[in-house]
Amino acid sequence: MLPFHAINVTPKILVRMISPVLIFIIFSLLLISSSHAAVQDFCVADFTAPESPAGYACKKPADVTVDDFIFSGFRIPGNTSNFIKTGVIPAFAAEFPGVNGLGISMIRADVEVGGVVPLHTHPGGSEVLHVVKGKMLAGFISTANKVYIKTLEKGDIMVFPQGLLHFSLNAGRSRALLFVSFSSANPGFQLVPNALFQNDLPTEVIAATTFLDTAQIKKLKAILGGTG
Repeated sequence: MLPFHAINVTPKILVRMISPVLIFIIFSLLLISSSHAAVQDFCVADFTAPESPAGYACKKPADVTVDDFIFSGFRIPGNTSNFIKTGVIPAFAAEFPGVNGLGISMIRADVEVGGVVPLHTHPGGSEVLHVVKGKMLAGFISTANKVYIKTLEKGDIMVFPQGLLHFSLNAGRSRALLFVSFSSANPGFQLVPNALFQNDLPTEVIAATTFLDTAQIKKLKAILGGTG
């Protein structure tokens, strides 16, 4: 047997020998990491325990049933008898305990002709909008204040990155049906008009910080139930 120093191992051969070993080690570490990340199959929301910023506590596996993984609220249209002519049915962790801890959730939205989903944001997750019926004009605004806007036809989908202001409105001649997916079981939801005009933020402060006319602010507060 030749001594080790007598074996002619070029750098190229050495790389070829080491590369498969490195790939195997990296792959093994990834598997170990994922196995530790998913120490249990699911975490069905336990509504009897207090909610924390991390979400709901897990229901005991013995108390989990198949109904925890089924949501039937999308069978009927949302109530569109409101001033934005849009009905939204959420399937977040609070309504659908099976998605708790899974990083997913959905809503159904029915938008009448002339209806709109005003500017809003989801601080906890990104959104994918799927137009099932009708035609929608949708868009979002980046932090650089660039607007990305497009008319979506039946079958189209559009993604709204997490935390960015976005909107949609019915651009067709019939009711639109939307199904929306989120990258979080609790994506959060804040409408800009409600944030400004549905509370007691003083009219003078809103006028000074938004440059809106005082009369218009008071009108919007009256519509949305705000004071001040």
